[in-house]
Formats: sequence, structure tokens, C-alpha cells
Amino acid sequence: MTTNTPAGRRAPDQPAVDVAALLDEGWRPAPLRQFVLKTRSRCNLACDYCVIYEHGDLTWRRQPLAMSPATLRRTAQRIAEHAERHGLRQVRIVLHGGEPLLAGPEGVAEAVRTVRDTLQETGTEAEFTVQTNGTLLDARMLDTLAEHRVRVGVSVDGDRQAHDAHRRTPSGRGSYDDVMAGLHLLSGTYPQLYAGLLCTVDAAADPVAVYESLLPTRPPLIDFLLPHGHWGARPPAPAGAYGRWLAAVFDRWAGAPHKETSVRILDELLHTVLGGHSRLDWVGITSTVSVFVEADGAVHQNDTLRTGPDGASESGLDVFRNSFDEVLLHPGFAARQAGERALSEQCLRCPELSVCGGGEYGHRYRPGSGYRAPTVYCADLLLLIGHIRRWLARTAAPA
Repeated sequence: MTTNTPAGRRAPDQPAVDVAALLDEGWRPAPLRQFVLKTRSRCNLACDYCVIYEHGDLTWRRQPLAMSPATLRRTAQRIAEHAERHGLRQVRIVLHGGEPLLAGPEGVAEAVRTVRDTLQETGTEAEFTVQTNGTLLDARMLDTLAEHRVRVGVSVDGDRQAHDAHRRTPSGRGSYDDVMAGLHLLSGTYPQLYAGLLCTVDAAADPVAVYESLLPTRPPLIDFLLPHGHWGARPPAPAGAYGRWLAAVFDRWAGAPHKETSVRILDELLHTVLGGHSRLDWVGITSTVSVFVEADGAVHQNDTLRTGPDGASESGLDVFRNSFDEVLLHPGFAARQAGERALSEQCLRCPELSVCGGGEYGHRYRPGSGYRAPTVYCADLLLLIGHIRRWLARTAAPA
């Protein structure tokens, strides 16, 4: 199908939604509220599953090491322009990479000041988070993050064995000790900055042991991420293994005498199973979309698309030539806000459509046909949703 959207190339064999037709039907995109800024395009770890460096997309090789001050200023201006046009009083800014803390305390502080000061000129508040591997969280860095009100999300994959199996330095040394030193400093000294943990699921690891190993630092939230994959690059474990893994975590989490932490995927699935609207772009039918700005100012779709062909996450747009309103009308971004219109026939027939929503967009990729397949984790999500429904039925039943 063709579209009258702004210039921007599509990923190979990705079917575009017809944006002009969507607009004629009355569809309108929701404004962007979360902006992920790739302030550093390299990392000090070499995690074997990394979506940036270890899959088919080679975009990172074409990026400068760091986002320049001019690119950062232009990005901030574009965000302010978008916020003012849509009357947004607050936006979320995520400093990302690579490893964003490679900028050092001064570099991080300057990035925050540039964006915050630009947005304040239009009366928009910027809420900042940095997503880090945690190895560079020392006292000086945390003092700087506290001064500039930057919350901190840390990637950690469980106990020492589970974490060091995948998250190693380029020399092959495990990173667990460095990460935990930073985490304990964060949670003990500046607990108000602690945003939560990202943990990539390894189906070979004990799910309850992994969950319990994450609790000692008192995380306000744990985000269990499914390994990035699609129909052309299957996840490491067979279908159903990840659903069973998360179901075991659910039983331990839901069976605790008090709520120990939020587990985002479980909270969101419970919310949608009970009829609520999803607050994430990978659960339920939602219009929530994040935009990624690379170190050179190029606008990309979600990093999960990097598991596909080289350039799959690219839009052909950038902050120097294009506004974020133009980004909203790019076929890739529109597809992620188009709800049921962008889903496969199999998904449309599924009784759990309103809960699952087709799954993570990047996990739907099928070589030769693009992103209109069910998620490669379809069996896992159906298993987990069914498990949650049965738990709800049991807990609601009279004694």
C-alpha cells in the first residue's frame, strides 16, 4: 500500500499501514510523551544478547560515539515544539545508549540542563530517567543525578550466576560485583532516585531464585523482559518456556504476604485482564509509543526492531529536518498506534486480543511479510494470561 506520509524509508519487507486511509477514517495519532535519547552509542559491557550490538541491525556502527551539543540542542527544541503544539505539560526523557553514564557526571548534567532549560521556555516539565548497566554508579555520579533530579533504572539479570552468564565486560569478566556495588549505593543513599530494575529472562535460570535475588535492593519496580527475537531469529528457549517461567514468578509474587515490588508485565496483564487499558506499548491495545533519537539526531523506532534486518528501526527522519509531528505520520510509528488495524488476522480472532494486543511490535517480524504476524511469544503470553485468569478465579471463589 502507498501513503502520502513524509519522506522516510520503511524497513525491508515491512508492510506499511496506509496512513492517508487511516486519517480519512478519523484516526489521529496520540502525541509523543516519552523521548529516548541515545546520548552515547557505545557501551562498556559486551552482553551476549544485546539488542543494539548482537543482532542483524548494524546502525550503531554508523553512529558517532556521543551526541554532540548541537544535536542535543536541536533535539530539545523539537521536543519543546511538539509539547507546545499538543499542550503537553510534562514529558519523559530517558537517557540511553549504549551506556549513557560514559558521559561522566559533567556530561550527564549538561545533557539534562540543555533539555530541561529548553523545555521550560515553553512551560513543559521534563521528567528524567537514565537507563544504565549500573557499573558506573559511584558516589560522584549519584550526587550529580540527585542534584539534577534524574531517576535511575538499572539492568541486572538476577544472582551472580544468572547475571554473569550474559552480562560481561569485553574481556569476559562478569559485571555482577560492579553492578551490585552501584545498586546498593543507589538504594541506600538516594532511594528516591531508584526507578527500578530491568531483567532479561533466561528460561534456563530458576525463576523464583532470580526474582528473590532482585529483592534485597528494594526495587520499586522490576521489568522482566523477554529476549528479543522474532520468527526469523527464534528465542533461545522453546515456545511456552517463557510463559511458564513468568507464571512461576507470578505465583511467588502474588503469593507474598505483602506486595514486595511492582512487576510491570504482571501488573499490566492483571490490569488489562480486569478490563483496564494498557499503559505500555507491548501489552493490550494502546497508543503509547516512545521515539528514539540516535546520537547523530536520526529518529528511530523501538530498539526491538533491531533484531530484524539492518536498518529495520530507521525511519529516514531526523531532528534537523523533521518535526515530531512528521514522525507520528511515518508508517512505522503509525502502525504502532493504529491498534487492531495493524494486527494479523490470527490476532484479530484471538479472544485475548484486548489483553495481549499482539505483543511487542518487534517480536512480530516474519521475514518476507514484515510485522503483521502474531508475536513470536504468542504461546507464552497465552499461557501466562490463562494462568493469571485461573488465579483470579480461585482468589475470587468463596471459601
